[in-house]
Amino acid sequence: MSETGTLKFVDYLSKQYGSALEMTDEQGQSRFFDLLAEFEFSGHCYAIVQDQEGQYEPEALRMVKDDAGTWQLETIDSDEEWENVMEAYDEVAYSEELDLDEEQ
Repeated sequence: MSETGTLKFVDYLSKQYGSALEMTDEQGQSRFFDLLAEFEFSGHCYAIVQDQEGQYEPEALRMVKDDAGTWQLETIDSDEEWENVMEAYDEVAYSEELDLDEEQ
């Protein structure tokens, strides 16, 4: 895993599921999400997903392996952890957008 505060992009979920994920929401409805990014940060793996309809802002989820070694997603319960993950991702995503704008 990466050091605390360092974000390292990975491709564990995309290798297993591809870039589109089907998940069940709290009401039991099946919804499709785009996998925007997956990375290691502060000793854990995380995924940034966004619903394919674009109705909601991107969401951070923690990636965990089940007993069979399959990657699963779970909600981040700690507000502090969620904010740290999103802040780290936003810094990288925003800096990449700036780099692309400067090249054009």
